[in-house]
Amino acid sequence: MNKNNKTFGEIIEDFRYSDSLTATATKLILASLAIGPAIIIGAALPGLLFLARTSKNFKKYPKKQMQRAFQNLKYKKLIEIVREDEKKFRVQLTNKGKIRARDFYFEALSIAKPEKWDGKWRVLIFDIPTKPKIYNQAREALRKKIKDLGFYQMQKSVWVYPYECEDEILFIAELFQVQRHIEILTVEKLLYGKKMRKKFGI
Repeated sequence: MNKNNKTFGEIIEDFRYSDSLTATATKLILASLAIGPAIIIGAALPGLLFLARTSKNFKKYPKKQMQRAFQNLKYKKLIEIVREDEKKFRVQLTNKGKIRARDFYFEALSIAKPEKWDGKWRVLIFDIPTKPKIYNQAREALRKKIKDLGFYQMQKSVWVYPYECEDEILFIAELFQVQRHIEILTVEKLLYGKKMRKKFGI
């Protein structure tokens, strides 16, 4: 599969199976259900055995801990259980749960660094409107996150990074609904390339 333009579900799927997952049992359930609802056969809710088969990371947590996490999600109305028929139930995220799943992934988002740099620079440019007010919040959140990820600011809304990062940036932009206001360029040469290489240690 082409790495570029992954869907939210595909990004979460990668995250869920990666060794970088430092989530609690609660967050792991959220990540699993973000991909799609869990169908439970029979009345043995919360159906943790089914969920456990979907991810190796569930094995890290005792059954009681998983049950508490599941009940906590129900209590906070982040998940809901829908009866399909007499023997089948569907466990799915509520709208509130979908937002929380995206939020925790945003918090944990990182960019994997390859063993060898490919010699190309990624230049992120964004021009986000000042109105409505929510755009200001989106701009500040985007700026803070890319700074945390290690991007170097060349100008006010121009940031540079040496590694492939399109999926991650598009995810952030989609999260704040500003994807129309950003552009990611891949260039082989920068005027101050030596300075950039020194800053990134490459």
